Parts: sequence; C-alpha cells; structure tokens
Amino acid sequence: MAEIVLKTGRRKTAIARVRITKGKGFVVNNQDVEKYFKNKFHLLKLKEPLILSGFDGKYDIKVNVFGGGVSSQVVAIRQGIARALVEITGSEDLKKKFLDYDRSLLVSDVRFKEMKKPNNSHARAKRQKSYR
Repeated sequence: MAEIVLKTGRRKTAIARVRITKGKGFVVNNQDVEKYFKNKFHLLKLKEPLILSGFDGKYDIKVNVFGGGVSSQVVAIRQGIARALVEITGSEDLKKKFLDYDRSLLVSDVRFKEMKKPNNSHARAKRQKSYR
C-alpha cells in the first residue's frame, strides 16, 4: 500500500491531477472544495467515489484542475479520485464496484468537440448555394 498516490482524470479539455495521502482534507486549486464548487450537485458528484468506497474523510486529497468548464472539471476530478483510491487500496473488489456503478469513474471518455472546418460556419455545416 503506497503512502502517496498521484493520478490524473480527463474529460473534454479539463485535466485534473489528484494527489492522495492519509489525512482529512479536500483541496481544489489551493482552495477548500466548498469554496471552489458552490453547487451542491457538483459537490455530491465529486464525493461519489469516496462515498461508494467508504473512505470519506480518511484521505487527504489535493487536486490541481485546469481547462474545460465546471462540469467537465468535476467529472475529471471524480475520475482521478476513483483511480487513486483503487491504487492506494490495491483492491480488485473496489475496482469492480466502481466499474459496475459507473464505468466513467475509471475509464476516460475520449469524445471531443469536432473541429470547425475552413470556409464553413460550423463543424459540419456547408455554405448555402444560391442559383439565382
């Protein structure tokens, strides 16, 4: 069982680097998690892997997250926490529990915004043609 675990989580353009050690804190970008994410839904979504595993309040979690929107950052942090918990405990049962509950806790979603093409207004839209 490792003392410090570093893991990453990703969603769209949001990247979260998660560091877990023994302790009780939860810090996101050097701020308390309740100050950084004020929405209760986001806070519950963040703590989902901790509640599922039963380790809520037993680990010190420090997160550095950048890019993307608020929801993408929440999903990226959630994924990083779940990956770190699986590694720090070394439990196959916990891994199976996370995969059965929600596969996105451990596996990245590789979908990305499609690029806008040259001379078009959107990714797939074409210019209108006028015959008169």
